[in-house]
Order: sequence, then C-alpha cells, then structure tokens
Amino acid sequence: MTKNNKSLVTVNKTEGMSGFVFFLSWVGAVVYFVGQVDGFWNVILAFLKACVWPAIVTYRVLDLLNL
Repeated sequence: MTKNNKSLVTVNKTEGMSGFVFFLSWVGAVVYFVGQVDGFWNVILAFLKACVWPAIVTYRVLDLLNL
C-alpha cells in the first residue's frame, strides 16, 4: 500500500523567539497595570489596557517617525 503525498500537511513555524518575547512583555504589562490599581473593575480595566498597549506603542512610534 502506498501513501498519497497529497494528504500530507506540513506546518512551518518561523516566528522564532518573537512570540515568546511578545508574551513576556504582555505579562509584564499586566503585572505593571494591575499593580497600580485596587478593586475588581479596575483590575479588569488594567487587563484590557495590557491587551491594547502594543497597538498604542506602535501608533506612537510611527507618529514620532512621521510615517
């Protein structure tokens, strides 16, 4: 019995360490923002801030570079 090569699926992952670095920086942002507040809803807001801070930083950097 021969194998059909068309049914094979190859997965190439080329992110390297960038995914881990992004995750580690996100965890650091969560710790920083949560450490600044008290109360349940403020912790939820701090978590949401940590989720969107990369977009804000990217916008500010591009704005400073006039791109």
